[in-house]
Amino acid sequence: MKDWWAGLDFENYGLLFDDELYWRSYLSSLEIAGVSTLIALAIAYPMAYAMARAPKTLRPTLLMLVILPFWTSLLIRVYAWIGILNPEGLMNQFLLWTGIISEPIYIMNTETAVYIGIVYSYLPFMILPLYSSLEKLDDTLLEAASDLGSPPWKSFWQITVPLSLPGVIAGCFLVFIPAVGEFVIPDLLGGSETLMIGKTLYNEFFLNRDWPVSSALAVLLLLVLVVPIAVYNNVQAKELGSAK
Repeated sequence: MKDWWAGLDFENYGLLFDDELYWRSYLSSLEIAGVSTLIALAIAYPMAYAMARAPKTLRPTLLMLVILPFWTSLLIRVYAWIGILNPEGLMNQFLLWTGIISEPIYIMNTETAVYIGIVYSYLPFMILPLYSSLEKLDDTLLEAASDLGSPPWKSFWQITVPLSLPGVIAGCFLVFIPAVGEFVIPDLLGGSETLMIGKTLYNEFFLNRDWPVSSALAVLLLLVLVVPIAVYNNVQAKELGSAK
């Protein structure tokens, strides 16, 4: 047992903090993933709420429309955004044609393009758990609040939002976790200047062939993502235990 412990070498983990590239990659990935998650939440909540309040006969069709992008490869969808966001792409051509702009807008190879790609790609992961929580909401609670004189906006913030928090948390995890380690979207839409840990991992593994450092990067990324989930699950388990 002592020989096994003595054989461990944490030098590669020390390099992650000494080299600015690595810790900046982590911070940039966390920032981009966090902002993308908030944007996705802001877009998905009204959509999920509208779906949950739609007639029951219409809800399966709306769900199918949300899931429909999954029928196409992620790579193809990202390449489609390249055709849209390019200076000669559809968006610029339309804006020039309408006279809104006089010269092309350069969005490709910027963090803005990365935000657009991540939010678009992972938006269904935010909508579905939100819809699941909002669809199960007991309407009699809102009716009771209305009978007691509560205005709709107040009932929304005091009843609907708190009861939908499990869906909010689940959706945020489903978007944030894969977004942190995203490689395809920042590589194709963000260009060479976009710094994310997924691209750094790829470069270390396949370009620099530095597998020890790459492994340390991957393990640290795993810890960054798993620890918050474990803490959340522990808190949830304690709350369920106290409720019983």
